[in-house]
Amino acid sequence: MTNALILIVEDEPEIAEILETYFAREGFRVICAGDGPTGLAHHQRLRPDLVVLDIKLPGVDGYEVLAAIRRRGETPVIMVTALAEDLDKLQALRIGADDYVVKPFNPLEVVARARAVLRRTLGRGPETLLRLGPLTVDPQAHRAVIETGRGPVTLDLTPTEFRILAHMAAAPGRAFARADLVDACLPEGEALDRTVDSHVSNLRRKLAAAGVEGLLTGVRGVGYRLEACDVR
Repeated sequence: MTNALILIVEDEPEIAEILETYFAREGFRVICAGDGPTGLAHHQRLRPDLVVLDIKLPGVDGYEVLAAIRRRGETPVIMVTALAEDLDKLQALRIGADDYVVKPFNPLEVVARARAVLRRTLGRGPETLLRLGPLTVDPQAHRAVIETGRGPVTLDLTPTEFRILAHMAAAPGRAFARADLVDACLPEGEALDRTVDSHVSNLRRKLAAAGVEGLLTGVRGVGYRLEACDVR
């Protein structure tokens, strides 16, 4: 993990330098970009293991950069910003951010959160496939597939959405409280029940688009349950 490549997209040179210094001290490889287009070019060329992304960037803002990264794949992203409102956090999480740090911050906290995210996405040992009705989850390949009458459909999930789906698929029929999902699947720190609801809402939308209704259901007064259903 300590050899992982971190891409820092930050337009304030002092902040970028501080983050670069702290990540390098911990043994990470680091590349920096001062704007969105440069960050996206580095992302496409270097395939970093994690992106630390500011929201208020000149020209192309962090939300647009995050959306572009998500269209390309599942690179974990931690948003670093001065925007502290819950709606700003939820917007970033809806687009696919894995964590959110508000300025001013302790750079050691950013490094610790990066380690936590990387632990969930790197270095997984052999794991068996998880199957539930038309759904097959491959934790090692980080892939979720729905079998339909038209053939298999691979779900385009963010890392956090995949963690939630895989965690629930390992215990089908169990009712998971939101707090359980926060502890097992979401980044340390300011995780809210509404954050879980946002990720689950995205999961339901993507499952429905693949032709699955009723696989991921709400449990009144508790949280959510994953259970077998038919594909339409």
